[in-house]
Amino acid sequence: MRTQLPLISASSGSCGSFGSSEPHPGGRSALTCRFRCGDACFHPAPNTSANEYVGDVIAGALSRRSMMRAAAVVTVAGAAGTGLASPVAAAENTTVRSRTTSRAARGLRFAAVAPNTADTVTVPDGYRQNVVVRWGEPILRGAPAFDPEKQSAAAQAGQFGYNNDFLALLPLPGERGRRILVANHEYTDEVLMFRGYDAAAPTREQVEIAWAAHGLSAVVVEEDRESGKLTAVSRHPLNRRVTATTEFRLTGPAAGSALLRTSADPTGRKVLGTLNNCSGGTTPWGTTLHGEENFNQYFAGGGRATDKRYGIGTGASERKWERFDKRFDVAQEPNEAHRFGYVVEFDPYDPHSTPRKHTALGRFKHEGATVRLTPDGRPVVYSGDDERFDYFYKFVGSKRMKHGTSRAVREHNLSLLDEGTLYVARLTGDSPAMEIDGTGKLPADGEFDGSGAWIPLVTATGKGAVSHVEGMTVEEVLVFTRLAGDKVGATKMDRPEDIEPNPHTGKVYVALTNNTNRGVGTNAPTDEANPRGANKHGHILELTERWNRADSTTFAWTLFLVAGDPNDPATYFAGFPKDRVSPISCPDNVAFDPHGNLWISTDGAQLGYHDGLFGVATKGERRGELKQFLTMPIGAETCGPIVQDRRVLVAVQHPGEISGASVEKPASAWPDGPGKIVRPAVVAVWRADGEDIGV
Repeated sequence: MRTQLPLISASSGSCGSFGSSEPHPGGRSALTCRFRCGDACFHPAPNTSANEYVGDVIAGALSRRSMMRAAAVVTVAGAAGTGLASPVAAAENTTVRSRTTSRAARGLRFAAVAPNTADTVTVPDGYRQNVVVRWGEPILRGAPAFDPEKQSAAAQAGQFGYNNDFLALLPLPGERGRRILVANHEYTDEVLMFRGYDAAAPTREQVEIAWAAHGLSAVVVEEDRESGKLTAVSRHPLNRRVTATTEFRLTGPAAGSALLRTSADPTGRKVLGTLNNCSGGTTPWGTTLHGEENFNQYFAGGGRATDKRYGIGTGASERKWERFDKRFDVAQEPNEAHRFGYVVEFDPYDPHSTPRKHTALGRFKHEGATVRLTPDGRPVVYSGDDERFDYFYKFVGSKRMKHGTSRAVREHNLSLLDEGTLYVARLTGDSPAMEIDGTGKLPADGEFDGSGAWIPLVTATGKGAVSHVEGMTVEEVLVFTRLAGDKVGATKMDRPEDIEPNPHTGKVYVALTNNTNRGVGTNAPTDEANPRGANKHGHILELTERWNRADSTTFAWTLFLVAGDPNDPATYFAGFPKDRVSPISCPDNVAFDPHGNLWISTDGAQLGYHDGLFGVATKGERRGELKQFLTMPIGAETCGPIVQDRRVLVAVQHPGEISGASVEKPASAWPDGPGKIVRPAVVAVWRADGEDIGV
């Protein structure tokens, strides 16, 4: 008989109101908070430094700029029906009620999908979709067909992993009509995976299956010549699984440090596994990058100040992995947790390669890692630390990328992220503080923007490395990067997640998902002119680096989008009329289409509708025009968007992840219909007539 999961109060310092009908902080279900981030929103924010909070800079700006446009706001499209839609229909084609629009920006010429709560992936009229690959589908030779009642760690290690997040779709030279799909597997929902799961007493078999369900998958996919449909090619030689027990190589200035040595690895250069891979990026040299995000939740017994700054609790972990491997117990292996929280680099073209963790990019809750090149060919990597009141960063490499496919060239390029300078961002408003007083009065310059600087933390070269942070060594800066950001006065942000440069313009976009603690306690206050002080909907910053150079150390910033109901005077859509946009809440991952439009996936939307994928014009007279392209099934988050000429790919993560849900009591029937276990999956969407997306 399944043991009921306990209800634990917020004051206990552990899990939140699982099983309650009340929403979790940040709008997530209690189940999502428990398994994805270890109830981070129920704990005090780890950053207790006195640095300037970006909300202090922009809160008044949001209200004043928005209120000027409030009179023109009208109600946008209503919600669709709330009944369950056929999962079978979802896998083939879905027709929905959509509102028509005037001629939109190129790439966004589709009828916007109405916000809804249907248990399906809803796409625009005239579009089709298919499920590319699901959790548990065999991708390696010898892996058995998925059977939810007969799971094993050995089987899962050869099957597509759980909770797909970041996606990359790479060319496959020599195999016409085929590509390599790479996917992150962020975390596991044991209560949705195992019948009769007892959270207080997981079995070794369940834990080992979860280890195997984490990590990465590489799977070759076949393209349909008549459409955008993709089909997984099982047992291809390039297919690969990387799990929580796969060997990784630690590289960069901190590799070999005493802070990274354990009893199992006295060298401090070899670590088993990768955990909580969230978003990521692709490199110009043909590899993929993956950010280790909420790694703290897997560790038990933390008690040091550095553990607290990274959110590692003092008690048992949620999954109880420490019962089966002492490396997850900080009291027994104090340095093991220091070996997670990095950017992982993976070579999908070499199934025998050892993935790397790049210490030069710092250790924090990396939401992702996206790359652009300097004019002379050096890599620049942007990454956000997904925590309330934490920072975003940039790494500027010092070595130039080489072109070619020889082994020597590939080895050189795989070392590019080990030498360079790591920076953290500091933002400043350009109006006097007295003019940003929350009264609704427009600042004298009539604008709400500012400037910023990249503050150096560490510089590494082939001859050694130097710390730019007083009182911290190179190794300390790279292992305790959050503390380094504190010391240099970086600007606190509202959960900086995906950061990506626009390949058409070079402008950099920062997705800030939300921060329900804004205005609470000693945080930035709310007032009548800033009615959205808790910032439960998030916003997006647009950065323009000086001379539009990726290696610049200064930038200008402006508020590009302030999410929420367009009827809310605090929302803002780059100046575009708010009666002509879709409502959006909690921006998370971002991507760009071939036309330079920004595409935004959401996580934990707080408008009463399901999460979705949105496109927004970034330039021209339609700048700020935002339209919803698709919506998610019950409980699911939109992840990993890829927008190509003729295809859109999304990862449907944690469908059915609703408080109280279990294998016995599913909240969703997606993707295979009633009576089947709920399975995270990757979905492809294309135009029925075979033409380009949104033109």
